Amino acid sequence: MSRTTRRRFVQQSAAVGLGLTAGLNAKAFAANDKISVACIGVRGRGNSVMHSFAAEPDCAITHICDVRESTRQQRGAQMKENTGLMPKLVNDYRTLLDDKSVDVFMVATPDHWHALPTIHGCLADKDVYVEKPASHNILEGKTAVAAARKRNRMVQMGTQIRSAPFLHDAAEYVKSGALGKVIYGKAWETARNGAVHLAADSEPPAELDYNMWQGPAPERPYNRSIVGGAWRWLFDYGTGDLGNDGVHRIDYCRYLMGLEGMPEAICCSGGKFFFEDDQEWPDTEIINYEYPGKILTYEMRLWSRPRLFDIGEGAVVYGENGWILLTNNSWKAYDAAGKVVKEGQGNGSQTQQAHIRNFLDAVRSRNRESLNQEIYSGHVSTVMCHAGNISWRTGKKLRFDAETETFDEEEANQYVGREHRKGFELPEIT
Repeated sequence: MSRTTRRRFVQQSAAVGLGLTAGLNAKAFAANDKISVACIGVRGRGNSVMHSFAAEPDCAITHICDVRESTRQQRGAQMKENTGLMPKLVNDYRTLLDDKSVDVFMVATPDHWHALPTIHGCLADKDVYVEKPASHNILEGKTAVAAARKRNRMVQMGTQIRSAPFLHDAAEYVKSGALGKVIYGKAWETARNGAVHLAADSEPPAELDYNMWQGPAPERPYNRSIVGGAWRWLFDYGTGDLGNDGVHRIDYCRYLMGLEGMPEAICCSGGKFFFEDDQEWPDTEIINYEYPGKILTYEMRLWSRPRLFDIGEGAVVYGENGWILLTNNSWKAYDAAGKVVKEGQGNGSQTQQAHIRNFLDAVRSRNRESLNQEIYSGHVSTVMCHAGNISWRTGKKLRFDAETETFDEEEANQYVGREHRKGFELPEIT
């Protein structure tokens, strides 16, 4: 056996012992190797997440991908100033799929662009950190899970509170049996949002690759309001506030309740009852998710200044002997008489960093179970948002088949996926 062959054998044997191999698609990192990250979508949220990745000493931002030239240039200059490394600037992430130097995709695009970079990245043997929601529709999310499984990739969804120690403490309290039998949980979002009024359609600016921005969504003329942020409130691009903020609260409510899988039935009442504007998604929704022996409710009021429990967004979980109140950075447990019996605090500003650290550790260890919000779990919470919206759009209570990820109503199944625009088709994972 040659020295080179022996070295390769020793490295592969060590990787097997650490669970680092999955055919030829797993990369073992030496302790001093930096994980190379390509950041896709780096405006508001993406810029924040990118800087959190850059703050980790074993991580390097080597590529910045954005459809706006000015954004690429600005973010690249900032990263060079902060880290000393000038990332390569690209317009289309697909040019990076064959680049073996890129280990990770960070995806923080509009919702209609979350799934494809995740899927393509996995199939190109890259690990992925994708912002919530994990997909624009159920079929996209199902395909992303299949791609991650096929290539044994580490994929984490950015519901960062899953990495908060106080959330784990609260979940352990519920698991201890202190609340007795837990049957009901409720999550909510109350706020006074602004109205959405679209500008007139126009020609896209020269610096923007508008065809790339549209991606898999149906063709339509450029509108600066939509591209500027109103996309979130339109069917073709966003998932409404249910997929924007609701996914967080639904996720940590089901985590406390121990609801790991899909709901059996979904029923939504709601509509646009307050705003008279251009947004398409509802401003009011009350959704019941039915599990065997348990119910989770989500309440959304985007026009309401009064808050529940004096908290704008949060969750409560009820047991026979008490209940627990959860916010974005604290929890309190109450007994049956309403007395606080235990509580915990967290630091919301640190959860994003902890979530990214958790992801990077899994990239090194290749231990999928160590991820605090692995793609399938993120997919479940995302599907709950999609399903709530589909129940609203159909006006029906729906039963959900977790194996096929379809509904018992033909009308509802038309919203499970959609036809992707030519050139941005959804891959089939076989």
